[in-house]
Amino acid sequence: MRVGVPKEIKNHEYRVGMTPMGVRELTEQGHQVQVEQNAGAAVGFSDADYEQAGAVIVDDPRAVFTWADLIVKVKEPQPDECSWLSADQVLFTYLHLAADRQLTDALLASGCTAIGYETVEDQHGGLPLLAPMSEVAGRMAVQAGAHCLEKAQGGRGVLLGGVPGVSPGRVMIIGGGVVGENAARIALGMGAQVCLLDKSIARLRQLDERFNGELITLYSTQENIEQQLAQADLVIGAVLLPGAAAPKLVTRGMLGLMRPGAVLVDVAIDQGGCFETSRPTTHADPVFEVDGIIHYCVANMPGAVARTATLALTNATLPYIEALAQHEWRRALQDIPGFIHGLNIHSGRVACAGVAAAFDMPFNPPQIELGSA
Repeated sequence: MRVGVPKEIKNHEYRVGMTPMGVRELTEQGHQVQVEQNAGAAVGFSDADYEQAGAVIVDDPRAVFTWADLIVKVKEPQPDECSWLSADQVLFTYLHLAADRQLTDALLASGCTAIGYETVEDQHGGLPLLAPMSEVAGRMAVQAGAHCLEKAQGGRGVLLGGVPGVSPGRVMIIGGGVVGENAARIALGMGAQVCLLDKSIARLRQLDERFNGELITLYSTQENIEQQLAQADLVIGAVLLPGAAAPKLVTRGMLGLMRPGAVLVDVAIDQGGCFETSRPTTHADPVFEVDGIIHYCVANMPGAVARTATLALTNATLPYIEALAQHEWRRALQDIPGFIHGLNIHSGRVACAGVAAAFDMPFNPPQIELGSA
């Protein structure tokens, strides 16, 4: 199969869809790989590294798209890239379509088959291709939030770990999944007082045991959220409904409960955000203020630690890329348990229930799409 790896063009996105190691695995299996010039340069992978792995370097991004049968990316295609897609191509990348009607419409118009990393499941219902970036984003959320709390950044001037004789900062985490757990790990490691809210008692029990009771756990209700907002210095939104738009758990009115200079970090912004006042930002201009509350809503947080993120992502995606390259995409989705849930768009139809619900579009179950011509 012909596999194309373009350079990412989203604002401050330095990751690349495949490392030279991944390219070598594919070429040794007999596949052809084209990599756009300098696609991995920002994370320390030179064109020579890719050539040594068996790839052909191409200086025209459009040529990579139009040549490839399978396009492997990190972030969703930008408008120009969407215009280069066609009906006989498979796109494999993070999509997060439920938060982006324009992108959804563009992919539907292209006729391509779009498989989203973020909705692929494993045999246990986990999200194996979202997990590595969720781990990175969860850990970065505390790092970013701590920086935003500095007075020079508009924050309250609070040190999360405190010092002897001074209380530590308070961190509130909404959502106990991979992002929430990793955020809790870093915040506790910095010495903050941390409270995590989730709807699953079983998950709260698991986290309580995992952190030896150091983590305060609360069942997520409106009342508990409001009470914790009034005390929090840093709030991390880590709620996920796979493939669907994130629920708005903190309204603008609730910001009035918070202390001026407190910080919201919305890790769910890729799926529309879980704070009503959130809007996507970039690493170039990451924060904004609403009613005295600092908002950090960067939509590609792991892009800031691009080398770590690229290595972690390729480790997770490579077996799926190999399956897509080795077999026709329908067979690949059938052969690997849970892979079928990654199908978001096929031949101008929506195959992801969350995306269909977000935009009130007809839903075509992926099982039916596998049998379509």
